[in-house]
Amino acid sequence: MFIPGANPIEKYKSEKDGFDILQEIETIAANGYAQIAPGDVERLKWIGTFLRKRTPGFFMMRIRITGGQTNSRQMRALAGISERLGNNIMDVTTRQQIELRAIKIESVPQILKELKEIDLSSFQTGMDNIRGVNTCPLSGLTPHEILDAYPYTIEFTNLFLKNKEFTNLPRKMNVTFTGCLENCTHPESQDIGLVPAKKDGKAGFNVSVGGKMGSGGFCNSRNLDVFVTAKDAAPLSAEIALLFRDHGLRGERTKCRLAFLLESWGMDKFRSELDARWFSKTGEHMRPAGQDLRRETETDHLGVTPQKQPGLYAVGLKIPVGRITAKQMQELARLSESYGSGELRITPQQNILLINIPKEKLNGLMEEPLLTHLTPEPTPLSRKMVSCVGTDYCNIALIETKGIALQVNAELEKRCGKEVLEPITIRWSGCAAGCGNHHTADIGLQGIKASVDGKVVDAVHIFVGGKSGKDARPAEKMMELVPIDILPDVLMLIIRNMNLLKKVRRDVEAEQRVVMVPSNYE
Repeated sequence: MFIPGANPIEKYKSEKDGFDILQEIETIAANGYAQIAPGDVERLKWIGTFLRKRTPGFFMMRIRITGGQTNSRQMRALAGISERLGNNIMDVTTRQQIELRAIKIESVPQILKELKEIDLSSFQTGMDNIRGVNTCPLSGLTPHEILDAYPYTIEFTNLFLKNKEFTNLPRKMNVTFTGCLENCTHPESQDIGLVPAKKDGKAGFNVSVGGKMGSGGFCNSRNLDVFVTAKDAAPLSAEIALLFRDHGLRGERTKCRLAFLLESWGMDKFRSELDARWFSKTGEHMRPAGQDLRRETETDHLGVTPQKQPGLYAVGLKIPVGRITAKQMQELARLSESYGSGELRITPQQNILLINIPKEKLNGLMEEPLLTHLTPEPTPLSRKMVSCVGTDYCNIALIETKGIALQVNAELEKRCGKEVLEPITIRWSGCAAGCGNHHTADIGLQGIKASVDGKVVDAVHIFVGGKSGKDARPAEKMMELVPIDILPDVLMLIIRNMNLLKKVRRDVEAEQRVVMVPSNYE
């Protein structure tokens, strides 16, 4: 039933569940792009199919890859789809997923069939659904974890995927479960974030809620003061989603995320309501938060990393601005088989890891030609660079981001020479929606248009000082409407000062603090 005052998307959902479009996709595809009704354009997002207004008649398909764990068979198949039915371009996303470009609606039923054959899905990767669930890309492999969170991301995904109990949320939900101690999944920007913790001698998760990018501005997630054991992580997260479904706001779209329900209710009421639901389901009350075990530093898992499995290594490769060709993906699939176990991991920083590589094969891998383009040893400025899609394909972006990011970065590296002492996180978003996570960066760049001498030009707002982890803080706006053509000059000044401050801070912390991390938990 449509509620008066609700937004137009709620009207579409009141007419029929968004996921029902799956039953109609054969007919829609046969009728062609020109015949798709406006409501169905929106409903197609429930099966991960997005009309791109920048490229009329063509769609993007977003492939759900829970926790970023995939294999050569799947990546080879996606590359094949991109070659046959797309434009040979794929994008790696900050939700550890893959986006296929330039897909015609006539091809969608065939692609859905091919995805099913390789145990992948595009379902519920858009609109008002729980999106791809993040976890540490080295889950189960890194020695720096208290538990392998990946099985619980799968359990949670299986609870909501293709389940109509979860297909009518007020707005999207981003979720991460991580047992990694190195802050690689930015839970502070997630609607639900489960981070490694310990209570009464047991390893589990502390829970935070209400983080978000865009949609009315950036909000850091808030501590729910709840510790949950691994076995209860998925069920409790599902209850949070259902509480949001039942009580979330459904008015103005930019004010419907979970953060706005928390703002309306307050944390005490939200926790009380959730506890009542949890007690009704389990007969137990939620437990207060345990000890947060995360380190202060953030890790991207690039380069050569020893796994906890003796003699095996992971090699993290930088995918510049997350864009990869079908041919490169085919080659990555080959390398994963030739040097490792045929498995790959996608990171929240838009990169890809090859895993289970024996020590004796590392030198051979490093000499492969592909690694001159997708390098395991990126420069300090390119290492942590992230970019949203921009105006190449996104209809709400205000500037082209990926190409500009690469051009600006190349100019900065030419000017910096050896001045950059340590990696700097630079993240680009094409608009205020914040898909590039610019609010969590050392330097965040938000696309905007500016008027210079009566001419409209590409520009950015500049944010600085963002930080992820347990001491997370949002970046603060430093400058507005900076034209792209003078951006390298401005960024050089910021980078030089930032490096100086980082060096001073690092020296002080080295003298004052010793971080101790237990080596193992049963």
